[in-house]
Amino acid sequence: MRGRESAAILRRVIRLLPLLLIVLALPPAPAAAATTTVCALSCDTLDPSRAQQETFPLPDKNINGRKIQLHVSVPDGMDWASIDLGQAGDSVWLDRSWDGGATWEGLLGKASIPSTWTGTRTLMYNIYDPVGHRRGVIRACGDANAVGCTDWLYPNVCDKLCDNTSPSQAVGDTQPVAPTSIYGRTIRLHTDANGMAWATMEGNGPGDEVWLDRSWNEGASWPDGSSLGRTTTGRTTMFATRDPRAKLYGGAIRACGKEATHSNGSCTAWARPTPTRAGAAADALMYSYDTYQAWWPSSWWNSAATLTALIDYARQTGNHDYDWVIGRTFDVNKGSFPAGVKSSDPIDGDFISRAIDDSAWWGLAWIAAYEYTHDQRYLTEATTIANYVNGFWDTSTCGGGVWWDRERTYKNAVTNGLYLRLTAALHLDTPGDSTWGQRAITAGNWYLNSGLINGANQVNDGLTADCRNNGQTVWTYNQGLAIGGFDELYKATGNGAWLTIASRLANAASTGIITESCEPNCDDNQKQFKGILARYLAELGDQPFLQTQANSLWANDRDALNHLGLRWAGGSPNPADWRTQASALEALTATQSPAGG
Repeated sequence: MRGRESAAILRRVIRLLPLLLIVLALPPAPAAAATTTVCALSCDTLDPSRAQQETFPLPDKNINGRKIQLHVSVPDGMDWASIDLGQAGDSVWLDRSWDGGATWEGLLGKASIPSTWTGTRTLMYNIYDPVGHRRGVIRACGDANAVGCTDWLYPNVCDKLCDNTSPSQAVGDTQPVAPTSIYGRTIRLHTDANGMAWATMEGNGPGDEVWLDRSWNEGASWPDGSSLGRTTTGRTTMFATRDPRAKLYGGAIRACGKEATHSNGSCTAWARPTPTRAGAAADALMYSYDTYQAWWPSSWWNSAATLTALIDYARQTGNHDYDWVIGRTFDVNKGSFPAGVKSSDPIDGDFISRAIDDSAWWGLAWIAAYEYTHDQRYLTEATTIANYVNGFWDTSTCGGGVWWDRERTYKNAVTNGLYLRLTAALHLDTPGDSTWGQRAITAGNWYLNSGLINGANQVNDGLTADCRNNGQTVWTYNQGLAIGGFDELYKATGNGAWLTIASRLANAASTGIITESCEPNCDDNQKQFKGILARYLAELGDQPFLQTQANSLWANDRDALNHLGLRWAGGSPNPADWRTQASALEALTATQSPAGG
């Protein structure tokens, strides 16, 4: 019996074998595109009840009498979809594309209408990914016995002008990189003062093509910016290189072309436009700002100094593109963080940690924010920080001065320069104050007589255990903080003696091109020191010296993407990151004409 059953099974398998072979030969079904959670100001799947705004920028889509709508909150950079006038089982979702609509993540937030309801909505999703340097487009879709979608939202990029603008509207013509050539044709990249770009081909013939590529990640990829304005006329239209709506400010661009009878093409190098020196430096700096974590990863005090540099830039130039960064940084970072998240130390809240100097850097940042915006919460925060720092003023060792750390191990120049500047600024910004003013005078007198300033009017790093100048490195930011502290004390008191001291310290630092003693092997802290000196020298008006710094770093310390390195006189190696960028931005902002450097 068992043998007959086995034979029958075998015969059935043999009969099904051709069908099985056909199935195995079929290509695999395409897998659904993986959806990665995007975090910009908020993360994907935020509830629409938390939207700051609701707009309807696109026409509704009608599917068999159902209404599909795309809802957008511009302040959040997010949107959601809804279906109304529907029946149970009808559904709605979002599609999001990172390559201009060629491919997309589908069915985002898909929701179906429950029984007894006539409509529903999705959760909110980000339109853009500034942290990942991607620009998205998005649409609302629905299924009500048929599938339909709205148009894609924001297919064009708009800054001061929008994509596909005529070059006749260009404001100037700069060629930021060398042209390229192919088969006797010359291809050039052009940019203007509005950050718009276009491409031209010289010596072109019938059928020759020229175009632009635009990248949001410094030329690593350009999925939504390939072959922009492709034309056989020899000149493309203009395209924007900044997308403030998407919080993408540092787009890179290149010009490309091909000769009609050959398939290969040629492109210039990637470049960022330079509408102004300081503006170009600020755009490149913002490339490294993490909009979700709201800082420049991953340095805590450097982020405070960098925010101050950005505020100085805005105040000097009148450019308000980055004003949102101030409030964003404040709101996200005001709380507490365990060690390793924002610093190697825990952050206790209110930007305070065991590092007294780190805390004071944030105090100066919020003083700058208050003086720029007049928002009282920033002055309140600076006062909170200053009270904490003041708790480490100690007359039992060296007759005064603020300790560098909570463990009270060292009295040094940076912490006391910060304290002097902070107390004097609080006196100026606090109506009717007497407390902070007296503290500033006490700090100034102590600093002047502490021994921190050597015989050459330079500031050494700190004091020995027996309260003598320790002879350690004269870091540029120690010199800068002393200059800025005494100058602010002069403004707070009107006593010209303090200005004389600040000027004497400035004269000792104003020779040649500013150089840090550690160059070119400075650590992440030291990379930012020189900008602090430039910031406070600017207050004393040493413009010829500062203009020399700006001219040198622009000519010798910059690449085509407007990265600015450690060595303002140039040279190799020349490390560059957001810290060196912020430092150089201070020098560019410090000139009389910061827009032009």
